[in-house]
Amino acid sequence: MKALLITGPVGAGKTTVAEAVGARLAGAKVPHAVIDLDWLSACWPAPADDPFHFELQLRNLQALVRNYTDAGVHRVVLAGVVESRADRERYAEVVGAKLNVCRLKADLSVLHRRLAARHHDEAELRWHLNRAEELEMLYSTTWIEDFVVSADQPVAEVAQDVISWWLAAERQPIESPASG
Repeated sequence: MKALLITGPVGAGKTTVAEAVGARLAGAKVPHAVIDLDWLSACWPAPADDPFHFELQLRNLQALVRNYTDAGVHRVVLAGVVESRADRERYAEVVGAKLNVCRLKADLSVLHRRLAARHHDEAELRWHLNRAEELEMLYSTTWIEDFVVSADQPVAEVAQDVISWWLAAERQPIESPASG
């Protein structure tokens, strides 16, 4: 099993790009699954100590990956927000495979435009705009990803770049090996 997690701020195109990567894998006859992590934790209310239902998401992901593996899947493409190295490691543990992480990067003006097209309620839009900016600041100071791809270009190009970098990252260790 090989796994890729596409992350980035809200509005970066994580799900859209994951679906495009999945379409390319299908075109190449590669057994795979595409999973939008948001749907694995879409229930309310969330516990006060886990506002994004991360623990529930991990349990659901583990069950899905097991079922997809039993069905013959060789690659899993995940789309979702990763906020820390610890969260990344938890995803890798649950998936049970080497997990490469791609961060999509888009200008804040692009994120704002995409979010405004998606969220028409003013309070909801404001929350998502604030969250996008919060995540951009987090990503600028925290190393979570193996590679970064610009999401300011057409989706087909972004998907191709993601696949190219994923294949390259699979050949590289995530961290430098310890010298002996």
